[in-house]
Amino acid sequence: MTAKSMMPYVEGNSAIRAMFEEGARMAAQFGKENVYDFSLGNPSVPAPEEVNNAIREILEEEDTLLVHGYNKSNSGYEDVRQTVAEHLNGLHGTAFTAENIIMTVGAASGLNVAIKALVDPGEEILAFAPYFVEYGNYAKNHGVNLRAVPADTMTFQPNLEAMKEMITPNTRAIIINSPNNPTGVVYSDETIRRLAQILKAKQEELGTEIYIISDEPYRELAYDGVNVPYVTKYYDNTVVGYSWSKSLSLPGERIGYLVFPSEMADFDNAIQAANIANRVLGYVNAPTLIQRVAAKCIDSKVDIDTYDRNRKALFEGLTDAGYQCVYPEGAFYLFVRSPIDDDVEFCAKAKEHNILVVPGKSFACPGFVRIAYCVSYETIVNSMPAFAELMKEIKESE
Repeated sequence: MTAKSMMPYVEGNSAIRAMFEEGARMAAQFGKENVYDFSLGNPSVPAPEEVNNAIREILEEEDTLLVHGYNKSNSGYEDVRQTVAEHLNGLHGTAFTAENIIMTVGAASGLNVAIKALVDPGEEILAFAPYFVEYGNYAKNHGVNLRAVPADTMTFQPNLEAMKEMITPNTRAIIINSPNNPTGVVYSDETIRRLAQILKAKQEELGTEIYIISDEPYRELAYDGVNVPYVTKYYDNTVVGYSWSKSLSLPGERIGYLVFPSEMADFDNAIQAANIANRVLGYVNAPTLIQRVAAKCIDSKVDIDTYDRNRKALFEGLTDAGYQCVYPEGAFYLFVRSPIDDDVEFCAKAKEHNILVVPGKSFACPGFVRIAYCVSYETIVNSMPAFAELMKEIKESE
């Protein structure tokens, strides 16, 4: 019999994955070119050629017994971690060393490790709506309560005044995600400064430690020269989770890292707890071959001009058709206001036009839908008549 503890996860299975699976079924039925699947944030830009070259070089030049073996430390290869640290120092003026870095099985495992290491069962985490649907599952898996801070639907910058009122002595962490999934918004320098000020004051008032867990898989996907603030420079009690899934188009390789700054409270115990959590959660160590690939390709990036072109075309096409959304500054998503109150119903109506989008309800922000534009440019162009017809149909039914 299935474990009872897993049934809430089964019942709340990701709408994103369900829609993606539905897309595959519809493509087989109607033809892939006739289905406009904007459901999954799966990179559509190929990995840089340096990645393939690095894999070949490593397998040809290094001891494959070591390359494919266990790491001596659950934190990962020391030289890889040092490479990551020096790369971050060059970008952000930080002073990290290998001791501040833990290599992880992508950003998802990193977030789980951070929660396990820093938050006790029964304590709580706050997350700014809209937020990535899996945050709730990660918290629940560790016996932690996740509370959603209501969204500022005008700007989708974090609602800091609401957060301030929600913090209690039981609040142990705040999860932030910038560039944001699902809105594409980049949290501004002013926002991060104000967030840090509030948390510093709350720590002093309550006599507790409150951590920021900054989820950053989209850091390199920022457009028009927009700056993405590096949060450890604003607030000592910050853990950064990163993944190469988007910056190198490697979501299936599951490779990322955590940064624990030396300035954070109880650093020595925190980094050790995270190192052990990496093991006891079953990750053991990040994939060894891809650790070495990531180090070799530390300065490589995918060509985000493709995403930028899609972003502009989709935003212009949808707004011309009467849809409303905040112009995204990063990632590869638009968060569009549903033309009808029920976003789930709107997604069902969109499906009748072979359009697959994800309801905002899945991101703790009903009344909106997420559209992932990591698709071919032709998909965007070809979908515009269907979006226009959908809007026309809705207006005529009012």
